[in-house]
Amino acid sequence: MKSLLNINIDIALLILRVGIGIMFILHGYPKMMGGMEKWIGLGSYGMGSIGIDYFPAFWGFMAAFSEFFGGLMILFGIYIRYFSILLFITMLVAINTHLTGGDGIMGASHAIESAVVFLCLFFSGAGNYSVHIDWHK
Repeated sequence: MKSLLNINIDIALLILRVGIGIMFILHGYPKMMGGMEKWIGLGSYGMGSIGIDYFPAFWGFMAAFSEFFGGLMILFGIYIRYFSILLFITMLVAINTHLTGGDGIMGASHAIESAVVFLCLFFSGAGNYSVHIDWHK
């Protein structure tokens, strides 16, 4: 019974990773391809909400990178704890941006839900149905 439960947990983690990974690839792709103008806008708007107004292109690029490449890595389960934390932090900034921008809790709900998912993935790991890379060999 215990091994069946473990298999079910691994399948659940696979479904969660594939679903959230694809969605973040789709969210991040236009941001990555938007180039400097898009990154400056993202960085100014997002980081400006927490009082950081320097290097907006860098911060915008980091948001786009974390969503696109983070989604890709989450999808395959590669370095999931690192990318989960990166995406969790990105979602904290998004939550703050929505709340301080007057969108209210409903406007921030997608970022809140995503932050919860990434925090859970940080603690759970990728599960057995993931790509395992061992760089130490």
